[in-house]
Amino acid sequence: RASYFYPSLPNLSIREHNMLADLPKMLRCQEAKASRMLQLGESHIYPLTHFVEQLRESAGPGAEIPYFDPWDGGVDAEALFLLEAPGAKAVASGFISRNNPDETAKNMFDLGVEAGIGRKRTVLWNVVPWYIGSGTKIRAATPLDLEAGLQPLPRLLALLPKLRTVVLLGRKAERAKAAIASVRPDLKLFICAHPSPLYVNNAIGNREKILTKLRQVNEYLQQN
Repeated sequence: RASYFYPSLPNLSIREHNMLADLPKMLRCQEAKASRMLQLGESHIYPLTHFVEQLRESAGPGAEIPYFDPWDGGVDAEALFLLEAPGAKAVASGFISRNNPDETAKNMFDLGVEAGIGRKRTVLWNVVPWYIGSGTKIRAATPLDLEAGLQPLPRLLALLPKLRTVVLLGRKAERAKAAIASVRPDLKLFICAHPSPLYVNNAIGNREKILTKLRQVNEYLQQN
């Protein structure tokens, strides 16, 4: 497949950015990132943008909490995909996005497309909203990280009135089950492996397991 680097996009407008094909790793382009930042005030995403800014303020200086991606469904999302914690590429782009230039994001992009899940029906987030790595390598979330990270989750769920399901991606994300059930027992929960290359590439059949689960999510979303 051709490279997703866009070397000649000077002064990219929001309209031009929106006209670009939706491709994996496209947020490695500085102009694409800048244009997407300008979309953070759009009506479907602004409440989530404000939520992130409140989290940053309460977390204090140095907290690196990426924004929700405006190319996703925002407050109109029907499915919330919860991962573990943002990686260095998410911090660099400024977004929790399937367009980030890393292999986990690419897997998320490709698997979602193969499963038939329209991204406008979804929103991506992490059980630990802030970066917990060293700048070059992320570490695993500790119980204390998870306890702190789950505290604002009820506020996020309240901002998603059309939400029907939450997909918990990985063992750390599974820790959100009780918090979700306590405030939104109406939501259907799906347990899924994390789409990192460490899992996907670890054994034949692992990728298919995630794809099968995401197809189940899509079937659920197609129901009335």
